[in-house]
Amino acid sequence: MVLVAPSGAGKTTLAHRLVAASDRFVFSISATTRAPRGGEQDGVDYYFVSDDDFEAMIDAGELAEWAAVHSRLYGTPRAALEAAALRGEHVVLDIDVQGARQIRDSVPDARLIFVLPPSVAVLMKRLTGRGTEGAGEVERRLRSALDELQAASEFEHRVVNDDLDRCLEQIEEIVTGEQTEALNAVPLENIDVLRAGIARVLAEEYENVSS
Repeated sequence: MVLVAPSGAGKTTLAHRLVAASDRFVFSISATTRAPRGGEQDGVDYYFVSDDDFEAMIDAGELAEWAAVHSRLYGTPRAALEAAALRGEHVVLDIDVQGARQIRDSVPDARLIFVLPPSVAVLMKRLTGRGTEGAGEVERRLRSALDELQAASEFEHRVVNDDLDRCLEQIEEIVTGEQTEALNAVPLENIDVLRAGIARVLAEEYENVSS
């Protein structure tokens, strides 16, 4: 299963809650060309590979999705997904829109779920509530959210992370097949309202930040 969302929608919290609550849900181990950080173990935290080995994995079709991030390569080995499926596990992928599109093309039975914030006010509270991001970083995330929300219509399933427990229930129903039809409970008009609200915040509060 693939969770996609703009920053501040809570997809990482949802992913960790799913994995912690049930042994049916597991995280995949990504392959990366970056060096291990303190305490990280090969085959546990990541599969640490060379640039040449990563390129060979791409050429051999061994990656279900991959991307370049800050001059390093990251990808999801297809073999890990297949092994989890044989064990009856649901692999949880917390990735961006581009990665989700790759998964959609390469893993036809994947469930792709777009997670939305309930409102712009809640999104802003989540982005600024910790006080660890400066105005420039908040602006960057808001601009990314505009692009990501525009892709929401591509996803078969859309859920709103208003009540965390209810949102988790909806995701489990989608993934386990209890929700047999596409769950598009969020009208596209609502997404347009979110995008308009974000654009308004950018214009009113962040127009001078970039400069």
